[in-house]
This record gives sequence, C-alpha cells and structure tokens, in this order.
Amino acid sequence: MINLTALWQRIPKPVLFGVAILLQCAILVVMVADRMQILREGREVTLQTQPVDPRDLLRGDYVVLGYDISQLPAGTLAGQPTAERNPVVFVKLAPDANGLYQAVSVHAAPVTVTAAEVLIRGRITHSCGSTSRTFCDKLQIRYGLENYFVPEGEGKTLEQARNQQKLRVVAAVLPSGRAAIKRLLLDGEPVYEEPWY
Repeated sequence: MINLTALWQRIPKPVLFGVAILLQCAILVVMVADRMQILREGREVTLQTQPVDPRDLLRGDYVVLGYDISQLPAGTLAGQPTAERNPVVFVKLAPDANGLYQAVSVHAAPVTVTAAEVLIRGRITHSCGSTSRTFCDKLQIRYGLENYFVPEGEGKTLEQARNQQKLRVVAAVLPSGRAAIKRLLLDGEPVYEEPWY
C-alpha cells in the first residue's frame, strides 16, 4: 500500500489532469456513439404524444412529452411482486390502421415479437403496496423519450399542436428495446429532426 501511495505522489499533476480530461472525453464519445447507434439502427415507430411545455431558463424551451403508451393496464403483471422499486418493463407495440404504434401488452422480461411488432423498454415510475413491491393494476411508464428541447419561443406551437392531437414522435427502437426520439411530426410533416451526433 505504501508503494502505491508513493507511486501516486510521483506522477506529475499535469499528467493526472490530462488523464482526467481524456477519461471525460472518452465518456462523452461513448454517449454520442450509443445515441448514434439507436438513431441509425433502430426501427422507426410513430407515437401519439401528449406534451406539456415548461421552460428551462438555462436551455430554452423544452417539451415534456407524454404518450398514449405512458399509462397502461398491467395485464398479467397486475399484483405480481417485483424486486425493484421502479422495475424495467417491456411493452409490445403494434401499428394500428393509421400507422401509429399502440401497446399490445406489458412484460417483465423481453418476449418474442412478430415482424410488425416492436418491443420498447420502459421503467415503471412507482410500484404499488406499502410493505411489498407489486405491480399496480395501471402502470405509469417512462421510456426516456419524455423530454425534447426546441429553440426558444417555439414550445408554444407544440403545446397548441398537443391540444389539437397533431403532434407525433418518430422514435428509433433497437431490438434490445432502447429508444430515442428521431423526429417530431406536426400535422404529419417533420418539424424537428434529431442529428446523429
């Protein structure tokens, strides 16, 4: 242990500072590469949104998005115990006649899907029961698609579109269920496209 401490003290501070910077840069590169993979390789699904438009004074306008698939009946999971407080679930989606993806079922683990279906990964926001953790009859699910930043002053347009049910999100979903917002559609036309980087 003494040798390790002595070795640590002998390393010049500029070298340690450089290593710290390289480590932070590597973490950023991994995060960007992960998002690029989802956007490039993920299957596109269109979701109906229910946005709310708060403001972040440091970052401009952003829209908090809720989806038709954000609150779902638990189905066979209702009343089942869960090991975690906010467990991960997998929601099977299938396109309806209008091309919008709707929830078919909710599962505690990945399940097989047909060619038309997609499995999206989400996290339950809370569990039922005061002493034991169980799945509620109705589940509140977050998919990591709930925030979208827009240029300042443009959030109100999206809020109005929400009130008229004209705002939709095209999300890219990997076979693992991880998802990212790819573009926003207003009246069926792209208004915001997410860059790959």
